[in-house]
Amino acid sequence: MDFAQAVREGSRLALARLLTHVENDSPEGRQALDALFPYTGKAHFIGVTGAPGTGKSSLVNQLALHLRKQNKLVAILAVDPSSPFTGGAVLGDRVRMRDLSGDAGIFIRSMASRGSLGGLGRSTAAMTQVFDAAGFEIIIVETVGAGQSEVDIARLAHTTLVVEAPGMGDDIQAIKAGILEIADILVINKADRPGVENTERALKNNLELAHPVARVFRHHGQETTLPGGPDPRLNGETSLWIPPIQRTTATDGSGLPELISLIEKHIEHLKTSGDWSRREQSRLTAEFNLLVQETLVSRLHASLPQVAYQDTLQQVFERRASPREAVNNLLTLSSSQ
Repeated sequence: MDFAQAVREGSRLALARLLTHVENDSPEGRQALDALFPYTGKAHFIGVTGAPGTGKSSLVNQLALHLRKQNKLVAILAVDPSSPFTGGAVLGDRVRMRDLSGDAGIFIRSMASRGSLGGLGRSTAAMTQVFDAAGFEIIIVETVGAGQSEVDIARLAHTTLVVEAPGMGDDIQAIKAGILEIADILVINKADRPGVENTERALKNNLELAHPVARVFRHHGQETTLPGGPDPRLNGETSLWIPPIQRTTATDGSGLPELISLIEKHIEHLKTSGDWSRREQSRLTAEFNLLVQETLVSRLHASLPQVAYQDTLQQVFERRASPREAVNNLLTLSSSQ
């Protein structure tokens, strides 16, 4: 089957099968990704992250429903944590997204994180490219809720929603470890619970202390900080985006229209300020560097006898060579082959 052509023609069966190939990193998946790449770059990626129990899946369900009312084609990639013992995953996010079943304008895919520590699976970026080439306008990526280690989504998404909820611990828990550096929009879900005012107050206080220039620099891996002065393209407003705070209640959909309005404002800001293209370049650079690393490691293993690799590793185990010296020895041996 020509997966690339079938996906471009709108075949949902071909799309589902191709996503499996991509997740398993099969030759068919790699070939289709190469063929589809020229058709990517049009979708808006929304990342949804936050601690477990904040209602991310229910929020994604409501977000997709409201986007469908605008006739947007929506793809959802829900990443579930894998068992450290079996490698399997429950993949249970679809249980909370039953309202979306039967809608041809929505495609939901669950995948396992497969041990990744950054909240995303290893092939998540490649799978979002498939959705992009398939014509989906909005691609929502829900992460595993890995908490403070959850930074990969900031590199992938154009707009990152960090979801908090009242009653999840002390106020400082919600804002420590650079969580504001990940967020483009802060969402306080389950806003009908007691303590929502305290959570919002804590977030606002920390936002006032945050330095926006450094936030953008560290968050998206920019090599230079963005200018902090007025941008003439923004009618005198600052070119930096300060994360707004939005209350929502996913169970009844309250606050969702306002959240979508903020997402639209963020898209407008990205395109007006030029940050859209910078984030795209940063994301593609990271993906390119990762592929270079994986390819070089694979070729190094293929060019060396297995016994040579094991002997060099044994030298490290016995402290007869440092890891750096061992790598240099392997590279020297590989170049002489």
